[in-house]
Amino acid sequence: MTSKTNPSGEAALSAAAAPRRRVRVWMWAVPLLAVAGFFGWQWLQSTHSVSTDNAYIKAGRILIAPQVAGRVVEVAVGQNEPVKAGQLLFRIDTRPLELAVARAEAQLASIDNSANASRAGVKSTSTSIAAARETLTWAQRDLARMQELASRQLVAHKMLDDARHAVAEARSTLANAQALQQQASASLSGNAATPTDELPEYRAAVAQLETAKLDLAHAEVRAPVDGIVGTHDLQAGEYLNLGQTAMPLVAGAPIWVEANFKETELTRLQVGQPATVRVDAYPKHQWTARVASISPASGGEFSVLPPQNATGNWVKIVQRVPVRLEIAGADVADGPALRSGMSAEVDVELKDMTAAAAAAN
Repeated sequence: MTSKTNPSGEAALSAAAAPRRRVRVWMWAVPLLAVAGFFGWQWLQSTHSVSTDNAYIKAGRILIAPQVAGRVVEVAVGQNEPVKAGQLLFRIDTRPLELAVARAEAQLASIDNSANASRAGVKSTSTSIAAARETLTWAQRDLARMQELASRQLVAHKMLDDARHAVAEARSTLANAQALQQQASASLSGNAATPTDELPEYRAAVAQLETAKLDLAHAEVRAPVDGIVGTHDLQAGEYLNLGQTAMPLVAGAPIWVEANFKETELTRLQVGQPATVRVDAYPKHQWTARVASISPASGGEFSVLPPQNATGNWVKIVQRVPVRLEIAGADVADGPALRSGMSAEVDVELKDMTAAAAAAN
């Protein structure tokens, strides 16, 4: 039995297989081209910009603490409450501080009275010294007369001894008056004409009074800047020591972004380069920013226990360096509220700011 070939059938099969082969080729080519295009685009982007999602919103964080110790009598703000600069946060009992001011005022008045008494003492001793000198002069003249009469045996020896005793007594009185004058002058810095407010004791008393008044003013603790009070549990009746943290305050401005770039991404990163910031809380909003500063060391160098790479088994790990970015429009009243600690994504354009500055000049 002989078989016959069918040329028309083979041609039809070959024509049907060709499109299937072309389809299979495209099925392999399209994903490869897509992957190549993606990595090519990533490489092109990496030469013009660097980005990281290891970035966070930052703001000034102030730990409010009293400058005087005492019992809290009033807490004027609650948790998460916005405050203005100068607004009262809490008040410490002022009674002990008022007593300290009264004691300082009394001490100042006492020193003033003592200075006036010393001046009066200097004046009175001057009169006593003049009188003592006059008495001594008279006693010396009388002794001279008695000695002359005694040499001629015209007076008794007792009268001569009395004259000598009168001279000695006058000298002693003069010495005592001079000593009292020196003592009074010493309390006036050696000069009775010295003004009271220039005396060391008076200046010390004035300083003590000013310190007491300052402590009294510090009994009212007020917000140093605009911001929002953080979580605290301060209650009236608690006793606070000097410098003890009472509550945190997050400043309303400035607000910045701290982006932690890999050390390998810092090659072309410069201060002044423009950037864009996206915050996870507001995915549809974007902020413009600029590189404000680059940390002089990696984050690990500022930790409590910095890494000791010269000890133990060493494994090389790519370090991250904090970069500060200033945000434009972060304090807009009707804009999204940026809160410290929010996660963000940062994209920095790698422009040559040195060349740009030279061209601008």
